[in-house]
Amino acid sequence: MLLAGVMVTAGLVIAGLAVAQLRASNPHPQMAQATQPLKATPGAETNPSAPAEPTTTGARPSGTPPEPARPDAEAQKAGATPALPSAPAEKTAAPIKDR
Repeated sequence: MLLAGVMVTAGLVIAGLAVAQLRASNPHPQMAQATQPLKATPGAETNPSAPAEPTTTGARPSGTPPEPARPDAEAQKAGATPALPSAPAEKTAAPIKDR
């Protein structure tokens, strides 16, 4: 318990010395501004603020037909590769014995 008290006291002394050194080295601290103030752009009234929304029909594009993730055996023989890797084999352990 005595050691903990000494360590806390030493930490407070070191923090106090650091604050005193900061105040002594820079008596007039200056604050920096993170961003510049906003200024109006010349001609901003005539320029549009955002591009127009694209028009969508919500329909699926019909140019490309969907393809299966794993092609059938004939397509694999022809050279088609699966889009997804095969699933790993399940690991099984010995059954848990009752006590």
